[in-house]
Amino acid sequence: MTIKSFILGALMALCAASPAAAASSITINGSTTVLPIVQKSAEHFMASYPDISVILSGGGSGTGLKSLLDGITDVAMSSRDLKPSEQRLAAGKNMRLVRTTIAVDALVPVVSPKNPVTDLSLEQLRDIFAGRITNWKDVGGNDGAIVVVNRDNSSGTYECWKELVMKDARVMPGALTQASNGGVVQNVATNPNAIGYIGMGYLNATVKSLSIGGVRATAASALARQWPLSRELYLFTSGTPAGGTAKFMDFMLDPRLGQQDVLKAGYVPIAK
Repeated sequence: MTIKSFILGALMALCAASPAAAASSITINGSTTVLPIVQKSAEHFMASYPDISVILSGGGSGTGLKSLLDGITDVAMSSRDLKPSEQRLAAGKNMRLVRTTIAVDALVPVVSPKNPVTDLSLEQLRDIFAGRITNWKDVGGNDGAIVVVNRDNSSGTYECWKELVMKDARVMPGALTQASNGGVVQNVATNPNAIGYIGMGYLNATVKSLSIGGVRATAASALARQWPLSRELYLFTSGTPAGGTAKFMDFMLDPRLGQQDVLKAGYVPIAK
């Protein structure tokens, strides 16, 4: 099911509700990394609570948090924590943003399966994305100019990559910018000289994950924080969730329900 058809279906269900059983709705917006988890859970949640519709869209962590701060979404999906500027904006509006961790993710560097490179160090990744290493032969690959695929500035995945990999370095100006994990996968899969980074839930056979310093990205290494690019995935609300939103948050954290959707989406559950 596409996100477009999913939103349309939710809206149709809301409009079709009889006055005697008028549906309430939950609007969720934000991170494309968190999106596959919440989409699965939303489908299962609406099957259990037919009187509550979930209207879901992506757009990036920054977009979701802005929507929450502007009062136009009930829940913001985010693959990063709040920025100081967002905290100040919330304080200025007398809003208390509540963060709920729903999963653990491994941010994974990926290349084409045709690329012979299998492992890079954090320093090599930093130098590649900064434009200091520009040919694959310099890191044990074929002779070919490296094509860097980056995420846009509203992406929480980009913010994590900047913090964990780039440190004080800037991503090279010539990098290709993508608005979603799926866009990165598509670009990398079709270019044997490309490199990008994605949430582990987007890994598939069209791209090859790289190990970092001999460590592979797995559920176990992410949960144990042995993978150097491990991170938590969040849902933010304004204040303590109530009503249908509280039911959805409880559903997401239930080991038998939402946490199973985390696993099915390719991420690491946090509930035992």
